Amino acid sequence: MIFGKKKQILATGAAAPDFTLPLLNGGEASLSQIIDGHGALLAFFKISCPVCQLTLPYLQRIHSAGTIPVYGVSQNDAADTLDFTQRYQLSIPILLDPEKSFPVSNSYGISSVPTLFLVDAAGSIARVIEGWRKPEIVWLGGQAQAGSIFTQQDRVPEWKAG
Repeated sequence: MIFGKKKQILATGAAAPDFTLPLLNGGEASLSQIIDGHGALLAFFKISCPVCQLTLPYLQRIHSAGTIPVYGVSQNDAADTLDFTQRYQLSIPILLDPEKSFPVSNSYGISSVPTLFLVDAAGSIARVIEGWRKPEIVWLGGQAQAGSIFTQQDRVPEWKAG
């Protein structure tokens, strides 16, 4: 909260703010390049967040098996983010939202992580998911035609706040 006001997260139907951020593995990408006429899922996270640590591997499964590209948006520096991606075996593209100012996180109104934005091909926000919601992950997997995201060995809660 800043001066007693809670940030207002962007709602479904809002235009997703365009941005250009550096990619963890070099280069940069803009939202318009990312959605490129087909849409994408933006997953804002922080490496120290236990709920993010739970969520990102399942988003990797959606990205790997499905038709919806998933982009992580890290609120950490490149070195720490690289360690995180290696520890959790993530190959999803990762964007770096500069620490201290978090311009993209702020433009989306994020107050907690993980926060996910499904952005449609026209650049509108089609879905917002805050925290861990297993039914939403199942829904995303279905939208991505990824098949079953969860295995019998997966023991995950139905809900966890970010």
